[in-house]
Amino acid sequence: MQGWLYAAPTAIFVALLFIVPLVLVLQMSASDWPLLSGNQGINFPDNYTDAVTHRLFWDSIRFTLLYTLITTVILIGLGLGLALLVQESTRWKGFLRTAFLIPSALGLASASLLFYVLYSPIAGPFANLMKSWGITFLGTPEGALWSTIFLIVWRYAGFYMLLMLVGLQGIPDDVYEAARIDGANRWQTFRDITVPLLKPTFALTTVMCVTGSLLAFEQFYILTKGGPDNSTMTVVQLIYNVAFQGQNSLGVAGALSVIVLLALIVINVFQLRAFRRTDES
Repeated sequence: MQGWLYAAPTAIFVALLFIVPLVLVLQMSASDWPLLSGNQGINFPDNYTDAVTHRLFWDSIRFTLLYTLITTVILIGLGLGLALLVQESTRWKGFLRTAFLIPSALGLASASLLFYVLYSPIAGPFANLMKSWGITFLGTPEGALWSTIFLIVWRYAGFYMLLMLVGLQGIPDDVYEAARIDGANRWQTFRDITVPLLKPTFALTTVMCVTGSLLAFEQFYILTKGGPDNSTMTVVQLIYNVAFQGQNSLGVAGALSVIVLLALIVINVFQLRAFRRTDES
């Protein structure tokens, strides 16, 4: 009985913030549910048909996957590089760690607003340079994508550095000492010791980065609104637009949300199984 009392707050928290909203979204996805009119009755599977036939559905999926792939590779690679730099440095360790972590203290929405001003061709600090050179950060699909990626890397690189640093500090010094005695150079030590022993950290950071990137919303909503010409429309922003702009249909938005949830489950299970197979081999 005492154990149930200890678990009750967590169970209530999970029920209120996960199970109840999930049940509500499932109900919405199977109902004709306009934004302002409420539930008009079951219409399954019309919402799912409307979702997958939406003109921006497949384009948003392709863009979200591209953004996720680029961001994940850069953040994990840069995070590992910064962690190795901080670990090796002795004199500047504290300064470097603080400098890399400072952007992580800023909220994503605040950081997006900051970069929106920096990228502005009118009020930004690079406005005159942009005019004289005829360049724009957010005016082209490629520019908008890479400008947003730069924001995310600046914001989260220190956080992933911290996760990698924790993983590096968990590797026993005796293993490195044995490698040095055996004559292994720095590259061999990194390839044969550091990388294999960091696989649990790689699994954690990959799942976190992929999940966060697939659910990207604030940065694109603030910086590009999905433009130019819907070229930076993510799946989550499409859900927002369907629910609150244009169609104003919570039913179709709920169907899109269920599709995204199922895709996240499949992708994360695939990632974890892939890392488990690598460990077993």
